[in-house]
Parts: sequence; C-alpha cells; structure tokens
Amino acid sequence: MSDSKPSAVVRPAPLSPHLQVWRWHVTMAASIATRATGIALYGGFLIIAIGALCLAAGSDAYADFTGIMGTFLGRLVLFGVTVSIFYHMAAGVRHLVWDFGKGFEPKTANLSAIVCFAFGLVAAIVVWIIALMTGAA
Repeated sequence: MSDSKPSAVVRPAPLSPHLQVWRWHVTMAASIATRATGIALYGGFLIIAIGALCLAAGSDAYADFTGIMGTFLGRLVLFGVTVSIFYHMAAGVRHLVWDFGKGFEPKTANLSAIVCFAFGLVAAIVVWIIALMTGAA
C-alpha cells in the first residue's frame, strides 16, 4: 500500500454547455428537430408495421386500424410522420452537403436550416392536399 498523496490539485471536470447557456438560434433548432424527426420516424415505422399486421389478420382488423387512423388524432399523427419524413430527408441532404465541406458559413447554415423546415412543412401539406383531392386520405 502506498500512502502517497497526489501532487496536483484535482479540479472538477468542466461542464458541457447546456441549453440554458446558449442563445436559441435556427441551427440549434434544426439539430434538435433532426434528432426528434428521426425518433418520430421509428414511430411511423411502427404504425406501418401495425397496419401490415392488421391487414394480414383480416378485413375486420384492418377496418379497425383504418378507422383509428382516420380519426382526427390519427390523421394528425400521420401528418406529423409525413412532416418528419420530408424534414429528415431535407436535413439529410443538408448534412450531405456538409460532408463535401460546404455550407458551414453562419448565413448559409441558417438559410439551409430554414429551407429544411420550410421544405418539410410545405411538402407534407402538398402531399396531404393531393391525398385529400384524390380520396386517398
């Protein structure tokens, strides 16, 4: 056993900056939204899987599933999944551009984040309008 004492003063490890420290900006929101939409896409996959299982279980089970998804809450969830698909796709393209070393300038990064948000929402609205006009929704 050694009874030696450390010669250096032990300081606590530095804390990482937290959301309360940083000023909110669009690129921070885009980063959080990318992670959140990725998680939402797992939920969307589960909805598709449940729909497939209900379809395989028979017409009564599938009718129940479509009845639930046809409610206001069901359509709201499906709209959210649609927004998640398009936003996450746009954010993926944004990250692909970053992989080429482009788009890191603050103005460009801010603009690309705004474009991702706008694309996700507008594309989802267009898809839902088409679905409603054709009777698919």
